This record gives sequence, C-alpha cells and structure tokens, in this order.
Amino acid sequence: MPTVSAVDPDALLAELVATPEGRADPYPRYAALRSQSPVHRSAFGFWALSRYDDCQHLLRHPGVGKDFSGAVSSLGLSDEQAEEQARFRNDRSNMLTTDPPDHTRLRALATRAFTPRTVERLRPSIVALVEDLLDGFGSEEVDVMDALAFPLPVTVIGEMLGVPAEDRPTLRPLVRSVTAVLELVVTSEAMTEAFVAEQKLEEYFAGLVAERRAHPRDDLLTKLIEAEDQGDQLSEHELISTAILLFAAGFETTTHLIGNGLLALLRHPDELVRLRADRSLVRPAVEELLRFDSPVQLAARVATDDLSIGGHEIPEGSVILALLGAANRDPARFHDPERFDVGRDEGPPMSFGGGIHFCLGAALARLEGQIVLDRLLDRFGTMELVGPPPVVRDSLTLRGLVDLRVRFAA
Repeated sequence: MPTVSAVDPDALLAELVATPEGRADPYPRYAALRSQSPVHRSAFGFWALSRYDDCQHLLRHPGVGKDFSGAVSSLGLSDEQAEEQARFRNDRSNMLTTDPPDHTRLRALATRAFTPRTVERLRPSIVALVEDLLDGFGSEEVDVMDALAFPLPVTVIGEMLGVPAEDRPTLRPLVRSVTAVLELVVTSEAMTEAFVAEQKLEEYFAGLVAERRAHPRDDLLTKLIEAEDQGDQLSEHELISTAILLFAAGFETTTHLIGNGLLALLRHPDELVRLRADRSLVRPAVEELLRFDSPVQLAARVATDDLSIGGHEIPEGSVILALLGAANRDPARFHDPERFDVGRDEGPPMSFGGGIHFCLGAALARLEGQIVLDRLLDRFGTMELVGPPPVVRDSLTLRGLVDLRVRFAA
C-alpha cells in the first residue's frame, strides 16, 4: 500500500477529492482518515464519515435529506460555483435528488420492475446475452470495458426501459458527462459539458416518450407513461427525468462492478483459482468485489435536524459525506479488510448505499455480476491482464476503469 504523505485530515480529504493520485488510489487515505478522525468536520465546510456503523447510521437516519438548497453555499464555493452545483443537486424531478413524500411517490412507480423476484425472471435472457457477447472473445486481447462491461448492462436496462439498441452507444458519453456533477470538485468546463449533455438527454427521452405514447409497448417507459396519464403520479418533467435516471443508473455502476471486479480477481490469482474450483462462491464473490473496490465511493446528505453520530454533534444544515469506500474497509466491520477474499461472509458491503435511497437496481446489478463471473469461468480456462496497467477514471464518487485489456483462452 503506497505511503500517504499527508497526515492532517483536511489534507487527506483534499488529496481524495482534488488530486488525481488521491482519486486513483483512495484506500490508504481512507484508512488514515478513519484512524485519525473518523467523524471529521472539515475546513471545507462538510463532515466526512469513514466508519461502517457511522455511515449506516447516517443513511438510515430520518433526520437527513437531499435538499442541498440551503447548504451548498456553506462549502466555500464561489457564487457561480454554488449556483452551478445547486442547479443539479436541487433538481426535484427524480428519486435520486428528492425527499419524501415526492421520493416515496417517484420510487414506488419503478420499484416493481426491480424486485428480486422480478429480476430473477431475467436470468435466462441475461445468460443468453452474456454468452453472445463472450462469443466475440477470440484469442486476441479484448478490452473488457467496451466488449462486455458496457454492452451487457446497457442492453439489459435498455430492453427493460425500451431504449432502442441503435441509440444506446450514442447516449453513453452523454451519461458520462452528466455524472461528472456527482464529484465534489467539478471544473467549469465539466459543468458546462454536463449542462449540454443533460439537455440532449432530455430532448432524446422527450422524443422517446412521445413515440411511446403513440405506439405503446410492453416496457417500463410505457408503464411510467400510463402512470402519468392516471394523474398526480408523474409530471412530464418527472417522467423524462426518471427515465434518464433509470437508464443511466442501470448501466453506469454495473459497468464499473464488472470492470473493477474482474481486475481484482486477475490481480489475486489464488482467489481466482479458488473461485474456479468452487462455483458456490460466486454469490459471495460478487459481494466481495463490491466491497473491495466499490463502483460508488460516497453518498452525500444534509442534516435536517441536529444529529449525534459517533460521539459528535452535527448541527442542522450540515452537509455530510458517507465515504462508502472507507466503510467497506472498516476493520471494525470486516476482518482483515485489505485482504481480497471471495469466500468472505460478514454481511453486505455499503456499495449500494442505505436507507430510503438504497440502490433500486441492487438485485439486478448482483445478478448481472454473478452471471458474468459464472460464464467467464465456464468459457475460459485462462484469463490474464495484458498491456500497460488499466487506467482508472479520474473521479471519486463513481469509481471505474477507462479500459481493461485481457487475453482469454478456452
């Protein structure tokens, strides 16, 4: 594990959110922060939690919410930066950025499509899709991110929602641009790019909604339109915003689960051999992949009441970050947390968040991860990294790979 030069908690946080080195390898910094100041009020105006129990307590607490309208100005941003951040973080049109009762109403409309029982019915079609994608893996090296990690989840959510196959690759860079606003430090250029991408996504899905009104199908988008037509369920803007959220969230994090997870396995060949020998470990292995290098590294909340967390009093109006990647390596929760162990059985990681905003697509992401592992092990006796080390995306909130070049042999 690389040495972290900074020892001051604020310096550690600055490295995490503002330096490429910190974003590329956050785990040593998480460990240092957790040992020095696990409940830390930073000089930047927000609180940071790095222990598992504290993060769980925050995300499940009724005294927190997602209304950042009165809190963004406390983060030391310029007026322009605060206005730009508020533009995205205070959007009240989808479940990601709302509190009850709107959150309850919006989430209820999509919940049925993502229950474990409903998701399990997708298993045969997902298996067939994975097999079809793996048929394209020859003896040459393959960029797993482009050949499997993106096309699998985007096809699954695209089919569920009703996004035509020919449109999905075009939407990928737009989603990538919009998700940049989830970072704690966003450049003006990235923010401008996000505005443009958001407008293009809204225009696209508005057109798709109009087409679906004229020609209904058996898909989730049609069901959402029917709910809107019943009145007081969804406004037109909520409908479009919810469709964008479901599509983006349906592939972005699962793409990183597959990429991060396969990289972890390839860098721990003994665990790969163990998994190959005992296929009953596939389910716990996916949980370990999620824990060891989570696709989502943090979640932000605003205190709507005075809170007491980890022996600290946090006043109403405070912005609080749950560092999920740090919680997943908390030695108080996971034995020897820096060790990668596909047979680990110590409860679920915090990778899908918690409380009322627990990831709606968790069951689907888990199923896709399990199927990918199982079919890769069946199809290929050898999997090895090739070329230079994979490039990690320069982001902290969403952690994933730019590329992952692997050579497969049957």
